Amino acid sequence: MDNKKVWFITGASKGFGLSLVKQLLDAGQLVAATSRNQQELTNAVGSTSTNFLALQIDLISESSVSLALQHTYETFGKIDVVINNAGYGIGGAIEELTDAQTRTAFDVNVFATLNVIRFVMPYLRKQRSGHIINIASIAGIVGGTGWAVYAAAKHAVIGLSQVLAMDVKALGIKVTVVAPGAFRTSFLTKGSLTMTANPIADYADVRESHCKYSKMNGEQAGDPEKAATSIINVVYEENPPLYLLLGGDAYNRALTKLDGMYKEIHEWEEITCATDFD
Repeated sequence: MDNKKVWFITGASKGFGLSLVKQLLDAGQLVAATSRNQQELTNAVGSTSTNFLALQIDLISESSVSLALQHTYETFGKIDVVINNAGYGIGGAIEELTDAQTRTAFDVNVFATLNVIRFVMPYLRKQRSGHIINIASIAGIVGGTGWAVYAAAKHAVIGLSQVLAMDVKALGIKVTVVAPGAFRTSFLTKGSLTMTANPIADYADVRESHCKYSKMNGEQAGDPEKAATSIINVVYEENPPLYLLLGGDAYNRALTKLDGMYKEIHEWEEITCATDFD
């Protein structure tokens, strides 16, 4: 990382975000990091370096996002890498979750990402360079029982990233969407995960799935420090991937899904293609 860059990272007070900030500061990079609570972020990072800019931000507010990016640009003179890491999990069958809970999940996981992209693009277009990294989840590729709304939100992040990459390629801007599997972060704890308050007894499989994930907490195979290092290293690749899966479980789940899709698409080829005009 001899090439010093300016990094803008959301959701940086814990999990992948915090690991990214600490590793980047240790490497002498310039980092603007955001959280809903600036003091909590400052305490978690534990740095007084002038290379670090801690920002309190409401990612759902366009004005808050715009001001944070402006402050970053005025402080460091450019923005090279944007990592949309902020998000949280939500568990429950669709009818067990309220409209308000569902909309909040999309606000934080999808519309916050869109806000950052919308307001950082003028800086990146002017530079004709930059790299946008959106943190999704393997759930956006292979959803699990009882996590429909979370899977839908992360699937949206994957979809918007795919098209964003095509839209900005000619401008010299790169895009990567990261789909992690299970990592040993705070994701399965109360502050990062919302569960339905109105469980319905008929959803036995949903309850079983939630119980399985709860027992997994602290035993996940993924190392968040290694994940952060992998995300950082991708930025320095000449041809970074559009899709970056992290974790052996994510790799295996994705391949199983792709194999199943391939088989089913071919199985129904006759009906699929019979709908064209003669």
